[in-house]
Amino acid sequence: MEILKTKYADIGAVLAVYDSAKRFMRENGNLAQWTNGYPDETAIMGDIQNGNSYVCMDGDQIGGVFSLIIGEDPTYRMIYEGQWLNNEPYGTIHRLAVGTHNKGVASFCLDWCFTKCGNIKADTHRDNLAMQNLLMKNGFSCCGIICLPDGSERLAYQKAII
Repeated sequence: MEILKTKYADIGAVLAVYDSAKRFMRENGNLAQWTNGYPDETAIMGDIQNGNSYVCMDGDQIGGVFSLIIGEDPTYRMIYEGQWLNNEPYGTIHRLAVGTHNKGVASFCLDWCFTKCGNIKADTHRDNLAMQNLLMKNGFSCCGIICLPDGSERLAYQKAII
């Protein structure tokens, strides 16, 4: 497997991975996350334009997608019912999704992110047990709760190797 910057030509395949992830979420009781078409082409194009979008190539197909943003995430300024592991500069992983047939892709993506930044934060919906398990399996700690701009809560995770 290898991680590459997402290209505009990849958008169709990236949307297919997100659609697969949304089906998996619904089948596993996560009915409230990634609704109303999100993540959509506009979000993906924004990530590509900002240089934050990546694909995980599993052979000749896209096995996973994610956004890695190095720098402060405004939604992470306030954390409730806990605290961050540290206040050092960090990267944030957003919109991580894998094709349902691709075992090990998500962990590969997380490991790659640590080669770029040794202090990573992420968040997920309370109903997204698969993502919570993935983060914990990969050494993240649940640090508390953050609120998105629309007021919805997310469980906040961090792993620091710095």
